[in-house]
Amino acid sequence: MADSQSNAPLRADAGAPNSGVIHVRTRLTTDFTVLSNALLQRRCSAVTVGVAAYIVSLPDGAPVTIAALCDHFTEGEILISRALRELELAGYLDRRRERMPCGQIRTRTYFYDVPGGVPDPEPDGWPERPKPRRPRKPAPAVAPAASPIPAPVPAQAEPVAETPVPTPAPAPAPAALPDADPQALAVLSIVRRIDPRLVVSAREAAQMAPGISEWLASGLDGIQIAKLLTDGLPDRFLTRPAGILAYRLRETPLPAPPRPPMPLAERPAFVPFQDCEGCYRPFRAPHPGRCRDCRTGVGLRAAG
Repeated sequence: MADSQSNAPLRADAGAPNSGVIHVRTRLTTDFTVLSNALLQRRCSAVTVGVAAYIVSLPDGAPVTIAALCDHFTEGEILISRALRELELAGYLDRRRERMPCGQIRTRTYFYDVPGGVPDPEPDGWPERPKPRRPRKPAPAVAPAASPIPAPVPAQAEPVAETPVPTPAPAPAPAALPDADPQALAVLSIVRRIDPRLVVSAREAAQMAPGISEWLASGLDGIQIAKLLTDGLPDRFLTRPAGILAYRLRETPLPAPPRPPMPLAERPAFVPFQDCEGCYRPFRAPHPGRCRDCRTGVGLRAAG
């Protein structure tokens, strides 16, 4: 009873602060979660703190995959995966691939209230929770102690056959990236500016460059290709952005090549309409006169 309670009213002489937040405390007995101030007051993304608070509030066994978190939050896969990586680097989150008693390998996610903390003992029958992984520090190199008295040299040393030590094979050099068309890479940069989610690696860009070069050769410019690749994209990606772009490059039909302009000499001359001097019917002719029927007499025989 001597300890001060968090929901106790302020003393009369304390007074309320003139600025900043003023807490209205309410003692909760159910449906609450205990969070450390070190986690909530970290200088990091607000998405990271929100994801951490949500994971802490979940019961054991609840799914915390990227797809499950995207179903709960309005952020996309990129922000959610970035928050999980930040929590993993800070030591709050630990994802391990473990073999089950049945032989299957599954990914288990462990969340620590305090990085490096020791878990509380579980009731009887509960599986023991693993301790957090800590990076091993390399042992300091210890120089051999110099012997003050040199070892005596044997009078007759027998020759010892030297065993050849096999030299390790050199590691294979990483495969060089193929030369990509600079214009195709410029189109991918335009795509990235239109939709920031379409981030591809250098190897993926080099693989898509031939398809974009083929579109450029068909007569399309970079802006038109970028619109064809970004129009109508879903709100959430179920695969990597490179897979979506590669699919559109592969499945979108190329436009027909533009027809070359017809030379001026081959263009047909415009023939105006003329009124026939015999029947007054309009007909096309370069000069005034009679129509074909009046010239051949067909119209006169039909009238007679």
